[in-house]
Amino acid sequence: MLLHSNIIGEGKPMVILHGFLGMSDNWKTLGRQFSEQGFEVHLVDQRNHGRSFHSEDFDYEVMVEDLKHYCETKNLSDIVLLGHSMGGKTAMLFGATHSNIVSKLLVADIAPRFYPIHHDAILEGLSSLDFSVIDTRKVADEQLSQYVPEFGTRQFLLKNLYWVEKGQLGLRINLKVLKENVAEVGEALPSFYKFNKDTLFLRGDKSEYIALQDEAMIKRQFPNASIVTISNAGHWLHAENPLEFYNQVMQFIA
Repeated sequence: MLLHSNIIGEGKPMVILHGFLGMSDNWKTLGRQFSEQGFEVHLVDQRNHGRSFHSEDFDYEVMVEDLKHYCETKNLSDIVLLGHSMGGKTAMLFGATHSNIVSKLLVADIAPRFYPIHHDAILEGLSSLDFSVIDTRKVADEQLSQYVPEFGTRQFLLKNLYWVEKGQLGLRINLKVLKENVAEVGEALPSFYKFNKDTLFLRGDKSEYIALQDEAMIKRQFPNASIVTISNAGHWLHAENPLEFYNQVMQFIA
């Protein structure tokens, strides 16, 4: 089965992978900006997310296979690969195992290390949405706010809402499988995997996902990596400071 994607522009292929509970739509604005610089931008929905297929299998190995199948089907080679958070982990593993397909790698706000489960409240909140009684986004937001107080995070999560049919809301994500396999999202990139080509790690200055002590591990597995910090930004750095994020990406791939 082929991953769903939104392809913008033409030129050198650039593939962008969203994070956990996200979707390709989150990257539309930046994707358009990259396309204006001579890139054919592929905004991809990973399995169990967005408009891509649902599956009982969910780990980085199968997500890498999905991406390989996608690149083969679309005849993509020499790609610029950018991934955020979970998408960054997929991108790291893909770069390390299929370096012949990747020319440059960009990883947004995630390190190769293990992360403990920390999406409990969010997954509980999404599970509490009863669409037999919830029939507007506003009511869904009110319900979710009991679990997720941060307005920005809720807006991000509620992008998963869609009209299944007239008057019937649902979630695009495969919530059941993502809940069962949430531990997979935090898995480390195995230490023997390396990617020797140019790599850029971008971190938010208010985020704790890439700490100072992670830098040695990054350099060990990505010997040609540089690490830049995006100001006034947390984990969703591309949404919180899109201008600086865009400039750093373009500077790296130009």
